[in-house]
Amino acid sequence: MIEFIQGGVYEDDRGQIRFVNDFDMTRIKRFYIIKNKDTELIRGWRAHRIEKRWFYVVSGSFTVQFVKIDSWEAPSRELEVKKEQLDATHNKVLYIPDGYGTAFKALEPESELIVFADFGIDHAKSDDYTFPLDYFVNSNDQEFDKPS
Repeated sequence: MIEFIQGGVYEDDRGQIRFVNDFDMTRIKRFYIIKNKDTELIRGWRAHRIEKRWFYVVSGSFTVQFVKIDSWEAPSRELEVKKEQLDATHNKVLYIPDGYGTAFKALEPESELIVFADFGIDHAKSDDYTFPLDYFVNSNDQEFDKPS
């Protein structure tokens, strides 16, 4: 099930600390940071049969679309595509379980997204399914620009 893990912010005269104390990272094996070259690029569709992922926006904002894959050999093109907007000011982690595909678009220049994964890089090549951007008919470029 897709879920959010809410964080918080502490501020004092020294500045600010953003945190997500309820994010249990004991399963995390690696992380990487995504910074799209511009706000036009859509990164996706990429799916994982086994790997779970958590997403946290460090700066700026992103729209993420996600879809539950029904068949790894030939997914239905008509699957329901859902969407969320992630923003650094909301300070929350988005959890996407195994079995989902995702696509991302930065909404602001210089936006950065940290992706945490529960498998190492050696496993990635055997659990990486990609589909063209226009594969799922319930998704389109305009949906990335609409507020969630």
